[in-house]
Amino acid sequence: MAVEGATERDSGERDEIADRSAPRATIVHEAVRKQGEEELARPAGSLFWSSLAAGIAIMASVIAQGALHHKLPAGMGGRTLVSQLGYPLGFLIVILGRLQLFTEQTIVTVLPLATRPSGRALVATARLWGIVLLGNLIGTAAAASLNVHGHLVSPGLLDAMLAVSRESLTHKAPSQLLLQGIPAGFLIATVAWLRAASSGAEFWIVFTLTFAIVLGDFTHMVAGAAEAFLLLLAGEAGPVQVLGGMILPALVGNVIGGTGLFALLAHAQVRQEL
Repeated sequence: MAVEGATERDSGERDEIADRSAPRATIVHEAVRKQGEEELARPAGSLFWSSLAAGIAIMASVIAQGALHHKLPAGMGGRTLVSQLGYPLGFLIVILGRLQLFTEQTIVTVLPLATRPSGRALVATARLWGIVLLGNLIGTAAAASLNVHGHLVSPGLLDAMLAVSRESLTHKAPSQLLLQGIPAGFLIATVAWLRAASSGAEFWIVFTLTFAIVLGDFTHMVAGAAEAFLLLLAGEAGPVQVLGGMILPALVGNVIGGTGLFALLAHAQVRQEL
């Protein structure tokens, strides 16, 4: 009886240790990889409509920033910092709502390719990237059009949204947008990794890491596209400047940070253990 009691206690202690221990890197890697395989297997229509919704929803970040900027007194100290608290809103809607965000896919769908490289896996990843990128851009353009021409927001709020967009984009050279896109891509890839490693803290993971993007004045391609299309439709920027001088550099930077740095490093640390 004493032996059985000791065995039960040992088993209970092992269970408690397992519950309190953080998952090993290989487990997190496999969880993200499995998620990526599920995303790669989804129909093209599902991916497109989900990414379109994400592009529309990310405009909530610009609206929230603009609203705080509009409501706060002009001479208030720390006005810019407080208004930046609105930036995570669109990301919370998109990521917690499981919508397709291109920059999150720079790690999720790359791990299956890195684990079992093949031409078929490369084509599947390129297919998903293309669909999601297109849907995100169409969604942000549609949301910008609704705000500028559909009068969904008040003139004062629209002016504030344009002011936020100008501050984020128009004073930066394409090379700056590319370089500042690298840490943004790294941070968004980190969101996917930490969500797999943690349970019950998704809100704070998304909020903290996306707030770090705006706090560091980094460049996120999809949120930046929402701002760029606002400037385009308001007549403050041309198509070539928006696509070639704003969106494309941020896209390249995000891919370098999300795939070239985080995804490949995350895979490298567990490659010999798989």
